[in-house]
Amino acid sequence: MCEILVGLPTVTVLGIEDVVGEHLRVHVQSRASRPFCSGCGTAAVVKERPIVELVDLPTHGRASRLLWHKHRWNCPDERCVIGSWMGEDDKIAAARMSMTDRAGRWLTEQIGRYARSVNEVAIELGCDWHTVNDTLLAYGAALIDDDPDRYGTVTALGLDEVLFARTGPWHRQEFSTQIVDVNAGQLLDVVPGRSGGKPKEWLEAKGKQWRDNVRWATLDLSGPYRAVFDDKLPGATQVADPFHVVKLANAKLDECRRRVQNATLGHRGHKYDPLYRCRRLLTKADERLDENGRTKLLGLLRAGDPKNEVTTTWHAKEAIREIYTHTNTELALQFVERLSADMADADNPGEVRSLGRTLKRWKLQITAWHTAHVTNGPTEAVNNLIKRVKRAAFGFASFENYRIRSLLYAGKPNWALLATIRPR
Repeated sequence: MCEILVGLPTVTVLGIEDVVGEHLRVHVQSRASRPFCSGCGTAAVVKERPIVELVDLPTHGRASRLLWHKHRWNCPDERCVIGSWMGEDDKIAAARMSMTDRAGRWLTEQIGRYARSVNEVAIELGCDWHTVNDTLLAYGAALIDDDPDRYGTVTALGLDEVLFARTGPWHRQEFSTQIVDVNAGQLLDVVPGRSGGKPKEWLEAKGKQWRDNVRWATLDLSGPYRAVFDDKLPGATQVADPFHVVKLANAKLDECRRRVQNATLGHRGHKYDPLYRCRRLLTKADERLDENGRTKLLGLLRAGDPKNEVTTTWHAKEAIREIYTHTNTELALQFVERLSADMADADNPGEVRSLGRTLKRWKLQITAWHTAHVTNGPTEAVNNLIKRVKRAAFGFASFENYRIRSLLYAGKPNWALLATIRPR
């Protein structure tokens, strides 16, 4: 019965220590046959029986330890250079691991697949945080990096950044770049920084044949990521994410509203100021405004916008939204070119002219959406999954921990392989 509970067919249970208030200790030894020396082929003899204590899965709600009575073998031939060696059994525990193999695979799934915290699992196992984390890295890295089939041909690739950590006495922000298969919604990898250097290295390592399969490259309005695609994926069509285009228009509208507010009243928006009262109505889609809402918005703009600067920017924002009502790519490109030219007029507010310059620089990427119909939305969804991992971990200080945990949770590893991998 004890051997069944231990669940290891190749071991013999020697005994159990059950002391109240302490871990349950199960003593086992391997049933492996006597080995022969790898140097001379002589049958080995037992030199000593060291006992190694390993963290094991809980038993009946109690933290357990597996005490492995190992064999240190010795070659009896004095002329042999091999000397002695320790007997190993990967089914019990991998070499240099302080945890049993089954406990290591169990915690990898608990933390990686279900986003449990390392500390929570460490409390359940009754061991140190570092013991659990080191085991997670060993099994997690093998599951992620040693599986060549974790992702195959990628036809739509997305890039985006996430705040990784705040470091140093001044809380300097450190970012990471997520590389995502947009069609599958799968995190492919995480690289440090939000510049183009690391993503270029990652794409270069994938090889030309793999890169040539990428047809669409989605991004927000990021210059460094655009340079990555220009350099490493010249054959892919770049697609600017519609959400970020409209978001930029709303940001410029709010920037204009705050500038006019300070210029006309000399202070930031107060509760009863006209422009402050209409701040939410300005960012709402025009077609979603009912008659009362539109009347209220126009009345507040007349009261708080003497030079019609905010009104002009509001119309520019709505015109940008009209880009995505087109169904023809050529007509959409003509619309963007004409709109950017109109926005460049010197009579327009500075925020509108800035929008016009952005439209002109990104016109091909913006109108490519009408052909591709792919967005960076799946990349943003992966970012949300990564943020959940960060919340469970209460933040990260090590990029290696951050990368492995993120890929285990959002990288769609083949969990069926967990029982077959060899920890690193």
